[in-house]
Amino acid sequence: MAPTHTVRERPAGSRVHPPCGDAVDLPDRFAAGDEAALAEVYRTWGGMVQTLARRVLGDTQEAEDVTQTVFLAAWRGRAGFRPDRGTLSAWLVGITRRKIADALQARTRRADLVAVAGSALAADGGRGGSEPQAVLDRVLVSQSLARLSGPQRTVLTLSFFEDLTQTQIAQVTGWPLGTVKSHARRGLQRLGDALESARPDAVSV
Repeated sequence: MAPTHTVRERPAGSRVHPPCGDAVDLPDRFAAGDEAALAEVYRTWGGMVQTLARRVLGDTQEAEDVTQTVFLAAWRGRAGFRPDRGTLSAWLVGITRRKIADALQARTRRADLVAVAGSALAADGGRGGSEPQAVLDRVLVSQSLARLSGPQRTVLTLSFFEDLTQTQIAQVTGWPLGTVKSHARRGLQRLGDALESARPDAVSV
């Protein structure tokens, strides 16, 4: 007996959607608030956004953070997108550039705060200084450093007080250079955020 093949019929009124992109209905669906469209937009252009961010920032983790921020901002601001005025990809690139600029400004602000904090501690070895502001600086930095993980604190301490390069820190600790760089980046970010929160007027941006 010859095998039979069952053909499944599509429900009445159903249709097959073509692949989505700027040339079809994805931009309109996204602008209309279709959550499924957001997922498609991320799959289609997430790699492009992350590549742009990584090229400028030079850090994969930071680029991933920016990518998430870009798509969150795009979704929240979708009412500002007009499919008839330009492509969705170009609109996303515009948001990406702004978020990269924000990340660079935040990085600079954290670096300035950390530099000021490091100078405050290193000026007298963390001992002297009766000026009220100097005392406050040392207290804030000490508290902020205490919140870091052990490896992050070690890397920043060697960098601040021993004036070691990241390569030298890797040799001293025995950690891979990539690990040292990761601890330094995350430690600086956490330290900068903590100092900024404690002293919002420390650096004028």
